Amino acid sequence: MRLGSGTFAAGCVVIEVLGVALFLRGFFPAPVFSGAERQAESPAPEPSAGASSNWTELPPPLFSKVVILLIDALRDDFVFGSKGVKFMPYTTYLVEKGSSLSFVAEAKPPTVTMPRIKALLTGSLPGFIDVVRNLNSPTLMEDNVITRAKAAGKRIIFYGDETWVKLFPKHFVEYDGTTSFFVSDYTEVDNNVTRHLDKVLKRQDWDMLILHYLGLDHIGHISGPSSPLVGHKLSEMDSILMKIHTALLAEERDPLLPSLLVLCGDHGMSEAGGHGASSMEEVNTALVLVSSAFERKPGDVRHPTRVQQTDLAATLSIGLGLPIPKSNTGGLMFPVVEGRPMREQLRFLHLNTVQLSKLLQENVPSYNKEPGFEQFKVSERSHRNWIRLYLEENNSEVVFNLGAKVRRQYLDALRTLKLSLSRRAAQYDVYSMAVGTVLVLEALVLLLLSVPQALSSRAELDVPLLSPVCSLLFYLLLLALAALHVVVCTAADSSCYLCSLPWLAAGGVMTLIAALLCAGMSALTRVFAGGKCLSQVELAFQNPPQSTSRWSELDLLSFLGTVGHVLSLGASSFIEEEHQTCSDHKAELSVLAALSLTMIFVLVQKRCSLTSKVAMAFGLLGIYCYRAAIGNVLFPWQQDNKDISKGITEARFVYVFVLGILFTGAKDLLKSQIIAADFTARTVGLWEIHSGLVLLATLLLRPHNLPVLVLSLAIQTIMAQFIWRPLRHDVAEVTVMHYWFGQAFFYFQGNSNSIATVDISAGFVGLDAYMEIPAMFLTAFATYSGPVLWASHLVNFLTSEASSGSALSHACFCYALICSIPVSVYIILVTSLRYHLFIWSVFSPKLLYEGMHLLITAAVCIFFTAMDQTNTKS
Repeated sequence: MRLGSGTFAAGCVVIEVLGVALFLRGFFPAPVFSGAERQAESPAPEPSAGASSNWTELPPPLFSKVVILLIDALRDDFVFGSKGVKFMPYTTYLVEKGSSLSFVAEAKPPTVTMPRIKALLTGSLPGFIDVVRNLNSPTLMEDNVITRAKAAGKRIIFYGDETWVKLFPKHFVEYDGTTSFFVSDYTEVDNNVTRHLDKVLKRQDWDMLILHYLGLDHIGHISGPSSPLVGHKLSEMDSILMKIHTALLAEERDPLLPSLLVLCGDHGMSEAGGHGASSMEEVNTALVLVSSAFERKPGDVRHPTRVQQTDLAATLSIGLGLPIPKSNTGGLMFPVVEGRPMREQLRFLHLNTVQLSKLLQENVPSYNKEPGFEQFKVSERSHRNWIRLYLEENNSEVVFNLGAKVRRQYLDALRTLKLSLSRRAAQYDVYSMAVGTVLVLEALVLLLLSVPQALSSRAELDVPLLSPVCSLLFYLLLLALAALHVVVCTAADSSCYLCSLPWLAAGGVMTLIAALLCAGMSALTRVFAGGKCLSQVELAFQNPPQSTSRWSELDLLSFLGTVGHVLSLGASSFIEEEHQTCSDHKAELSVLAALSLTMIFVLVQKRCSLTSKVAMAFGLLGIYCYRAAIGNVLFPWQQDNKDISKGITEARFVYVFVLGILFTGAKDLLKSQIIAADFTARTVGLWEIHSGLVLLATLLLRPHNLPVLVLSLAIQTIMAQFIWRPLRHDVAEVTVMHYWFGQAFFYFQGNSNSIATVDISAGFVGLDAYMEIPAMFLTAFATYSGPVLWASHLVNFLTSEASSGSALSHACFCYALICSIPVSVYIILVTSLRYHLFIWSVFSPKLLYEGMHLLITAAVCIFFTAMDQTNTKS
């Protein structure tokens, strides 16, 4: 079968995308999970050594009511640092002198909202794939505090982030959810929660009240933690906490149990205002427990202690008199029960260690050899002896000292069990990872073996598909793969994704693997048969047939650059700081933005039609007006204290001109299709589409990134006019340089391999409500504007050369190859490093970014192929 090199490359990249998706499905593990059904069961009885008085029921609750005040992105220094002292005086008083316990709760990556809510209420460590599920939260099926409370008859009321409503449908007797993704709103999103408070605090018909405030997180996404808006929001939250605490104290009566007020954050906030990664600012959150049960004596100074965020689930369960969730990996925060009698303290610790030991037995085959399990058994024996002694001598000092020893043993066992479970939190689906890796490598091998034909003057190649599929080897491979699939799926202890697929789908995957392997072997045989390999390579890479096979300096640079990039993927520190290659006052930023917008017009308009030039000018003016409306820059006549708006009208004004320019470019392209000889219309149309994308990027990028965009456009102009065209660089060299520049400007604009640097506020420019598809498109385009604009410029540069022939097909092939090599190597690398210390904080986010780059490459190749076919027809 003969295919164009661009079509062939696009097909290979699509196969690689499927392989990477399958690899990711297996690589991002399911958390440590209890396989036991969520059903009523008797709690573990109190250990006893022949004594008749055995405590077999759950202990009674410690608190009558619980209020959870969750402030999104409440990092620890917002409460315990200088900002807390200045803007949260009532909270500071409670922390320093009031009846409270303070903690710094560590959140594990990914530090995004939905996984953190799951961690708080299940006590388990959510899988890294939950960073994707955060966009559309499914119903939480794991055992959790909310489900247990509802089953126990607790009446729960919720106001705030609608993620809770999605996780816990039909769990709340009353609720009002607000969308968490419309980050431009930091006032109404909190007012919609607060407006219910006065009414609900006066009522007595609830047991749990959950409030999730989003405004602080949205301010961080808009302007970062140093924004003056942060102080105002913290003051607002402080007044709300005071209102709730005052109301709870007024309701307490001596015969009743005390109430519990929990102030917490789901994650922190990076210095750039985002979250999702593993920096100290993102993982350290404030956790304050306020209750009259925590009365302190004069001179009792309590400093915040460090705990895991997952510890809250066990603590809330004990406080409410509920069973601890079965998948919980956290431990009871002991200061909460430190004031209780010794027998109750040991009872609580015993329930927690029994639950953790059962979870360890379900997830670790050799659990009896684990140090934590051995410590638990020793503690349980000591506890049994203490019970016997306690029943004989209730008030003896010996009984107390022995109880203190048993308590220390339990606490040590808790720490060790938690460590053992956290080490085994990663349950990789190795089978799916292996199949995905094979698909990616097979596509890469086909690309490498096809280099001589794909880069020839005809830009066509014979793809050996029919003959290998009809060969005996194909059927033998297919039979062997099917047998392997049956063996794996029937013998595996844990479920595999491929094993859960229908047999028809799994058979299709096996057929694809067998066909690609046969095609690769056929291509390899044909390339090296008869010693023709060297001559074919020379024909592809050297213009004159008689030239030598010596590489040019640029060829060597391209090769060394690619190899260097691949080798760098093995260094965790390099991946974490790969973006490190190179906030202004508002007046200076205004001047810089105005100059940048002027330079963008100068660099882009020269090849546009008159209509597009006018639209570009008005669009750039509208962008400055939008930035002034939201308070980023100033007009010369504007005072700095002008009220800040959302700039919705100004942004939509710019969108009109973006669409107008794109429409004009598309019209010129259609004109070139009708008039086959109209080469000018095609080049102008492509450039106008490019300029429309530039205008859209200018609107979405932050003002301090506009000089970066100017630099990118200037380099494109200089390279095209003074290097690529005069020096007659071939298509492969130009394509590789465009790819490298696109990757470089991805980092220059402020991105990194951390999820926290994704500027999700770009997805809401011009929107007055949350709309999922536009928001996702705008966020993705703003994040990858560097690679997209350089790919767009590559199309324009190659198409502007009237004698380019099959240049776009060659470019598509080179683009696919240069992207496939690091992706393939990185998949092998992360498989071997899946137990590395930084696998979730460094390597996994990089893997997501590499997958996204491959997806963009697939789209680029498809577009290149379509344009090449258009050029051929013309």
